[in-house]
This record gives sequence, C-alpha cells and structure tokens, in this order.
Amino acid sequence: MAVCPEGIKQHLMPIVITIAGILLLVLLISFFRLHAFIAFLLATLAIGLALHMKPAALMNAVQTGIGGTLGSIAAIIALGAMLGKLIGLSGAAQQIAGQMTKLFGIKHTRWAFMAAGFIVGLPLFYSVGFMLLVPVAITVASRNHLPAVYVALPLLASLSVTQGYLPPHPAPLFLVKQLGADMGTTLFYGIIIAVPAILISGGLYGATVKKYITKPNPSFIAATLPAEKLPAVSISIFTIVLPVLLIAGSSIAAPMLKDNSLLKDTVLFLGDATVSLLLTILFGIFSLGIYKHFSRQQISQHFAEAVKDIASLLLIFGGAGALKQVLTDGGVSQVIAVGLQHTNMNPYISGWTIAAIIRVCVGSSTVAGITTAGFIAPVLAGGHINPNLMVLSIGAGSMMFSHVNDTGFWLFREYFQLSLKDTIKTWSVMDTLVSITGLLGVLVLSGFV
Repeated sequence: MAVCPEGIKQHLMPIVITIAGILLLVLLISFFRLHAFIAFLLATLAIGLALHMKPAALMNAVQTGIGGTLGSIAAIIALGAMLGKLIGLSGAAQQIAGQMTKLFGIKHTRWAFMAAGFIVGLPLFYSVGFMLLVPVAITVASRNHLPAVYVALPLLASLSVTQGYLPPHPAPLFLVKQLGADMGTTLFYGIIIAVPAILISGGLYGATVKKYITKPNPSFIAATLPAEKLPAVSISIFTIVLPVLLIAGSSIAAPMLKDNSLLKDTVLFLGDATVSLLLTILFGIFSLGIYKHFSRQQISQHFAEAVKDIASLLLIFGGAGALKQVLTDGGVSQVIAVGLQHTNMNPYISGWTIAAIIRVCVGSSTVAGITTAGFIAPVLAGGHINPNLMVLSIGAGSMMFSHVNDTGFWLFREYFQLSLKDTIKTWSVMDTLVSITGLLGVLVLSGFV
C-alpha cells in the first residue's frame, strides 16, 4: 500500500526538527560561545515550538525535565565531588595512584582501571562510579605524566557497558521485566558480550587517544603530600570502595529479607546511592585523618569548593534534561519507534536500531531502552526470539553515539577539559564502539543459544 506524501512528511518532520535543533545547539555553544545551559534552553524552546507544542505544555516539559534530571542525580554528583575532594586532600588518591603504578606498572595502569571500572560498574550507577574513580585516574595520569583521557577511557568504557547492558541498572532491569527475560541468564550472556566490547572500545580504541594531551580540570588532581601525612593504603582503598560495598551488599541481601520488615528497609536505605555516599564522606573525614589536618571550618570550605567546581555542570545537566523531556513529550521517540517497528530486519538489529536512533535524538540511554521495550514486546510474542538477547541488543542500541544532548557527554568534557570536537572524537566514538560491538556480540551469541 502506497504511503501518501502527507503521511511521510508527518513522520519525517519530527526527526528533521530534532536534527536541526541539535545542530542549533552545537552552533550556539561552539560558534557563538554561549554558556551551554543557555544554549540548551534556546534550542529546547525552538524544538518544542517547531513540534507545535503549546507554550504551557512546552514550559511544563522544560521544568519537568530540569527537575527530573537534577532530582535524580544532583545529590549524587555533589556528594561525589565532595568525596573526590576528600580523597584528594587526604592523600588517599596519591596513595592509591602510587600503589597502582607499583603493582601494574605505568604501561598497564589503564588496564587496571578497566578492570576496576567493570567491578565497580556492576553494582553502581554510572555517575557514582564516575565520581569515585575518575579523580583517581586523573591523579594517576598526572603523577606519571600521561594524558588523562588515555588512562581513563578504558575505565569509562567499562562503566558505559555495565550501565547499558547489564541488570540491575535501570534500563536493563526494566527491559528484563517487560520482555519476560531471566535476570541471571541475561546477566550471564551480558558479561560474555561485555568483555569484548570493553576490550575493543576501551582497550584497543583507548590506545589511540594518547594524542589528546589537554590538561584535565585541575580541581580533580590531588595535591602531592609528604609520605608521613598519607593515610594507609588499606584504609584509602576501603574508603573508596565503601559505597560499592554498601550498594552491592544491599542488592544481594534485600531479596533474601522479609518484605516490609525493619531490617529490609534499613538495608535498602543504606544501599541507596545518596545515603551510601553521605556515610562514606562522614567515615572518610575520620578514617583518612582529615580532621587532624583541617579545622571543621576548613573542611566545610573545601566541600563548598567541590560543589562550586561542578555547579556549572549541574546547570548543563538540567538543560540536557529539559531537551530530553521536550523530545519525549513532543513525540519524537514514538515516531521513530513506530516507523521502524514493522520492518523486515533481523529482530535483534531492529531492537538495536530503534533504541540507537531514539538515543541519538533524545540523549538518554534510559529513555531509549524503556521506550523501545514497548514497541519490541509484541515482536517476542511468536516465541522464536531469545528475550535475554533482545534485552542486550536494545541495551547496546541505547548506548549509541552519546553527544551534546547527553549528560554523560558534559560530565566527561567538564572533567577532561576537551573541546567539543575532541569530546566527540574520544567519548562519543568510544560509546559508539560500545554500542556496535554489543550488537555484534548479540548476533554471534544468537547462533549458539
């Protein structure tokens, strides 16, 4: 049946508007040098009006997007910055950096960070893992006169893969439930696919970024302290992994406890990302000896400086959240998904493609995965498609080409102080490789299971 030109126009226009809006955003930031938050607001309003959203609905979407994004990550980012400052001031980052260099050698340090990122990334949200480990990676790079991006990219590849592919992260967990997959089987298959994806995107591609020698944000480089003032290596490492232990322990213990019991509620409370970071900061003030070297007023001042360092980043996150919400409320993701739902593609490629296009247009991997689930679920009804692999293909698609509408893009750029162009050539390419190698892994594995 022929499709009328008006129908084609109706389906293409939201995508054209989205692409034009993103180009406008890049132009405002890179050419006109506007602050990214202002650029986000201008581009978001332009896209919303072009999508024929009513002004009241548009402003509601902007406010919802800013509030929803900051509500979910502001405390984590702020506490993570404070913890990073604490680890730097105390000399814990210096101790860990020295120990890692001694154990693995300068040549193999990036591989150690890759492994650490995978282990930490399994139980932790991406932003928590980033805030915990990236300052240490930057410090290691600074101590050994290496490009910070070169040292940290394998770590970030691991964090990206675990966030996109593997439950219990939000989008994969939602997909497991919606598509009727098995949590354990999906996790098992996911780890099989994750390993080569990390090695290619973080290991092989990560080895090519040594030419990006821009100095990272100096706020995240720990000052050098004399050996007698350094905390013990063991307590330094324990303090950094304490949030991991609390969150992972909660995830393991909670399912075994009785629902609505005080013990289960307490375990879940302690395993919350915000609570675990807060407790770690309080613990670290004493365990790392901060209280011995700084007055309470000085500690408070240092924490205020940590928040000041990421204040602009929080505004950018809010702007990206506003754009994501307007694109979602404006129907862009639905148009993309409906347009691809009835193709004759391999079902795993179809799921990956829908998630990938929504991710590129909307910017959120979580939104991309959750949106795709609703359109792929009917495809599984025939019973010939492995739902565990479908979860992984959609998860891989949801990591496709992170760019200016993704908060992770700006987090990376803020810490490593790269230009917009170089952020795309490093971070965005790395995430694209994570996505493509994940799909290839699903297709290969589908021939054996």
